[in-house]
Amino acid sequence: MTDHTAGKWFLRPDERGNPGTDIDRVGDVDGSWVDGNLVRPLIHGATYFRRLYEELCALHAGDRVYFTDWRGDADEKLLPEGPTIGTVLADLARSGIEIRALLWRSHSDHLQFNARENRRLGTKLNEAGAEVLLDQRVRRLASHHQKLFVIRRKGWPELDVAFVGGIDLSHQRRDDGEHLGDPQQAPMDRRYGDQTPWHDAALEIRGPVVGDLLRTFVERWDDGHPLDRRTPYRMVVQRMARMPRHPKSLPESFPDPPPAGPHAVQVLRTYAHKRPGYPFAPLGERSIARAYLKAFGNARKLIYLEDQYLWSELIAEGIHDALERWPGLHVIIVVPRYPDADGPLSGPPARFGQLRAVRMLRGTAPERVAIYNLENRAGAPIYVHAKICVVDDVWFTCGSDNFNRRSWTCDSELTCAVLDGTLEDRDLVAEGTRRLARELRLEVWSEHLGMPRDRLAKLDLETGFGLWQQTAADLDAWYAAGRTGERPPGQIRPHHTQPISRFQAFWAEPLYRLVYDPDGRPRRMRRRGEF
Repeated sequence: MTDHTAGKWFLRPDERGNPGTDIDRVGDVDGSWVDGNLVRPLIHGATYFRRLYEELCALHAGDRVYFTDWRGDADEKLLPEGPTIGTVLADLARSGIEIRALLWRSHSDHLQFNARENRRLGTKLNEAGAEVLLDQRVRRLASHHQKLFVIRRKGWPELDVAFVGGIDLSHQRRDDGEHLGDPQQAPMDRRYGDQTPWHDAALEIRGPVVGDLLRTFVERWDDGHPLDRRTPYRMVVQRMARMPRHPKSLPESFPDPPPAGPHAVQVLRTYAHKRPGYPFAPLGERSIARAYLKAFGNARKLIYLEDQYLWSELIAEGIHDALERWPGLHVIIVVPRYPDADGPLSGPPARFGQLRAVRMLRGTAPERVAIYNLENRAGAPIYVHAKICVVDDVWFTCGSDNFNRRSWTCDSELTCAVLDGTLEDRDLVAEGTRRLARELRLEVWSEHLGMPRDRLAKLDLETGFGLWQQTAADLDAWYAAGRTGERPPGQIRPHHTQPISRFQAFWAEPLYRLVYDPDGRPRRMRRRGEF
């Protein structure tokens, strides 16, 4: 891939905005991305869990495993018949495989968070000989939201692999293309039923960029600040869970893996501006936000986005500006039908930000912006947890970040942007189309539209936008006719965010801005509207 092409889409080191990190290659002007990788998108939690299980089962004494997570349930099954993630990792630790992990310490379970589950997984693995830390080195009201597995093979660097995406090691994530849900459930809005249908995605990555992903883990691990605030309550909890306040030093690292394929990958992160600051990001890092804004500036044909939230006008501005600049640009967005928690108090703040973002986008170009949610064949809504963005079938991302201010400025996040060095045949597609980005889009479109990939592959992007509209309209018409006759193909329904009243907006807005979607930027950046 030419430097010109990569530099057009990827952030250069000076554009990352974080000179404190070791992730960019010192002295290399284009050293903020890595060529020579092999990237494989994994759609659905069941697919990811099976691949993770296969890789873990291949390990031997002396190999190493590093992972981060927002939530981990020790009893979550990796396969329908088991075993559980806790059992697999504990057995590896006992067999001489080094396991290091950073789990978010989390807020109380009384607030429907993950403290008990993360502590239980950490304790189980530590008793088996691993070193799992509960990490609360975050800005107030923030979380560690990164989901990362790095597997290093002693003496076999060509077998090293990393998994990055939006899938936690937790209940509810192990669903497949049928979308009947994971039998192991976590708290969820009741309208998703007893087994929440779940749509998610991750990347399996091989090649030298695995070294950058490991460096992301090492930077957090080597942060010398205490893992948790030293309050009497937290001291008791830490002692009961036998969790240290400082990690042990990591052993000497392996060299980066050799080239494995044609894909260039850029590792993107979010770290909040906080006191004390991160040693590797003294003023924070917002390269995820900056990368999206640069990519949207290059968009000409289609922005395709799957996201859990789509909150905030601030986040929608980049798409809004692109729509204004390019009259031929279309936008398709897939979100959940309902928030995961949509009670009398939790619902209005969650919907407030999305209502503002949707109003901005639809007000800019109503005929070129389409927003959908998903349902399975039985009509049950599918919760969209995937974080995928494909621009013009050229550049794409998959990771942990959502399209909200929290993910772009406050929580710790990890996302990979990918450019395939393989150009598609110009007789079939638009000039500049990259194979992997197009294949990813066709894979998810085939499922959502209920249409074979070979048929979709014959359509240009503008025609594809119209196909989404027609597919959703056909399904709506079937419902309007009393569901008589055969159900039309596809999963997609037009998305309509439930409105909130003026009274709800009065109290929901401050709660949304301060708690649900806080801003982790330095004040001068907030004033200037910069990332």
